[in-house]
Amino acid sequence: MWQPFIDHLAEVTERDVRFFAVQSNAAQVEAMRSGRLHIAGFSTGPTPFAVNLAGAVPFALMGSDDGQFGYTLQLFTHVDSDIHEVEDLKGKRVAHTSPTSNSGNLAPRALLPELGITPDEDYEVVYSGSHDQSMLGVVAQDYDAAPVASEVVERMAARGLYDEEDVRLIYESDRFPTTSYNYAHNLHPDLVEKIEEAFFTFDFVGTELGEEFEGVEKFIPITYKDNWQVIRTIQAANNVSYTPENLEE
Repeated sequence: MWQPFIDHLAEVTERDVRFFAVQSNAAQVEAMRSGRLHIAGFSTGPTPFAVNLAGAVPFALMGSDDGQFGYTLQLFTHVDSDIHEVEDLKGKRVAHTSPTSNSGNLAPRALLPELGITPDEDYEVVYSGSHDQSMLGVVAQDYDAAPVASEVVERMAARGLYDEEDVRLIYESDRFPTTSYNYAHNLHPDLVEKIEEAFFTFDFVGTELGEEFEGVEKFIPITYKDNWQVIRTIQAANNVSYTPENLEE
């Protein structure tokens, strides 16, 4: 799916480019910190860890031609459950994804108390490991509810991995930035210029990448200072410190 972009990146930068998937957020951050990874897409919550621990420089997001980007925290329950609003989560078993996830853990911990529900106090938190597992667990009624990233569950529904009629949306947040695309801070400025050129000249239309990320038409420029302010605020509310130990939890 990524091959057309990889080819474009290689052509513009005049470098050999190798794509690989990492096994965890911690492994990805460590790869950049150690100099083995030069360009990376970090998910929303781990991006500040990548910046602080590995010197990652966020510079792009996937977006539309009109500059729109981002996703929301969506809170789902099974359609047959007795949960109809956030307050109904009291005494329930709710799937969060992982400790460093923004929409899957940190955002609900920061936002739900304003709605009268505090995770771990008013409901039991169970970590599922991923947004996919959280959503499938709600569908199977293994969990009473789950906060998930809208972009993930929308792609799951488009692929037929679950029936939207089986779940009920009970809460949706304002929009957050999605995966940040970063270069390592110690790359030569001339190479950085070529990397940015490659990202900002790539056309998603007609590619498998464009089909996978519906509504995405191009990479748009962003800054960590401005676009991750809301995420840093959420993480500060959760007393998050950017250490390797916290990233590996």
